[in-house]
Amino acid sequence: MGTVFNQPDYAAAYQLIEWRRFKEALAEAERQLRLEPEDPDGMALVAEIYYQMNEYEKALHWSREAMLREPDHQLAWYVRVRVHFETNEMKAFNESVEEALRIDPYEPHYYFLKAQLLNKKSKFREAKEELLLALELRPESPLYLASMSYTEALLGNDEESQRLDRQAIREGAEQPIVLMYLAWAAAERGDYSLREDYMRSAVRLSPDDKQYQDEYLEALQQNNTVFKVLLYPGRLLRKLRPWQVFLVWALAWLLFKPLLVLFIIIYVLVHWGSKAIVHLKVFGWRGRGR
Repeated sequence: MGTVFNQPDYAAAYQLIEWRRFKEALAEAERQLRLEPEDPDGMALVAEIYYQMNEYEKALHWSREAMLREPDHQLAWYVRVRVHFETNEMKAFNESVEEALRIDPYEPHYYFLKAQLLNKKSKFREAKEELLLALELRPESPLYLASMSYTEALLGNDEESQRLDRQAIREGAEQPIVLMYLAWAAAERGDYSLREDYMRSAVRLSPDDKQYQDEYLEALQQNNTVFKVLLYPGRLLRKLRPWQVFLVWALAWLLFKPLLVLFIIIYVLVHWGSKAIVHLKVFGWRGRGR
């Protein structure tokens, strides 16, 4: 987090956040806030804790309270931007991130978040530009390096993606989110075994996180030998321009329609069959709820 908060009265709450003891941190922040009920720093800190606890409505409420008293409060805006990103409120995110950048243009995480949205829209070059800004401000960040590795892989720059992978893993091997981005990058490069290794480590570090569980299941599935063969043509197609992809599919449909239909049927069967196999491998017959 680039937004630094230096109020000594809240040092204990921040230490508890570092230890991920959020309920205790909230109690400590609220105790301090009762001593100074109109303090925007305390309100913004409460918002940050609620954000960490995934209680986004409460986080937004307290960030608004802080901004009513100090409209350009950096931490309050930082919370607001991330809440809108996590809740997929894209219009609100785009508006709030631009205002937040006006207030604090040196917060690298804003550029990182913008890059993630651009990647989702397949605007990979624009995403790379945003990540370059984030890395200019924080060049050693494993998360930003891992995200750049993923973006370079999306652009088809496999060697640069691998170089960034090595750089990110040196500092981020114990950070599940870093491992997830590196897993995505490995998958884009066609290295499904590495993807599986990274997601296995992420699940080991954060075993209760549903997203990491699902990503690990998908990695196991994708590392199935038959499935990898069926995925290979798709990886080649991603390196082509849109008009080239359309031409290839049109020609394939005209010239090899029966084979294409058979390929799609096999792909679907392998997809669901391998998904069932890896689910049993990871969770057993009784599933996740055991």
